[in-house]
Amino acid sequence: MAQIKILTMDGSEAGTMDLKDEIFGIEPNENAVHAVVKNYLANRRQGTQSAKTRAEVRGGGKKPFRQKGTGRHRQGSTTDPSQIGGGIVFAPKPRSYRYTIPKKMRRLAMLSALSSKVEDNEMIVIDELKFEEPKTKEMIKMLENVKAGKKALIVMADKDENVIRSAANIPGVKTVLVSTMNVYEIINHNNFIATKDAINKIEEVYS
Repeated sequence: MAQIKILTMDGSEAGTMDLKDEIFGIEPNENAVHAVVKNYLANRRQGTQSAKTRAEVRGGGKKPFRQKGTGRHRQGSTTDPSQIGGGIVFAPKPRSYRYTIPKKMRRLAMLSALSSKVEDNEMIVIDELKFEEPKTKEMIKMLENVKAGKKALIVMADKDENVIRSAANIPGVKTVLVSTMNVYEIINHNNFIATKDAINKIEEVYS
């Protein structure tokens, strides 16, 4: 089992914690991570883009100019795609980009993302994360104490409004629960900051 230091909010050490190798110590599978991130981004797409084809553009009832003698190309309709205001060739229409990938691949990608954070020394475990009231300054101070990068993902076992609101106005910092974290957010942030309870819950969920 790998061990990781447990820090307090002021940056001092508060012991160590064993991490399960089957969750935090596997060989990261880049293909699985790529597939899951691609799926996540595709599912976020709205798919509301739309343009009119020549059949839907208004007009086209009359030949715009005579066949010969104008010095222009022969044209039979103002809805032709080559005309200004004409229809669009292969016009995009509203569609869904959603698709699913196997559960085993999603699990492998999650374990790969978590293991890569440990491997790259980008995981920070905090003994306890609590604020008396929402304070952005206190959150910034805590991030500086634990030497977190500009982009940090804070993972909690249970919802804490004071923590969420303290981090809400800090660019690059996001708070999530163990139940809502995803592979994209994990790899998109420089540091993975989790409470000791959150680590225990992750091991409980993915064991």
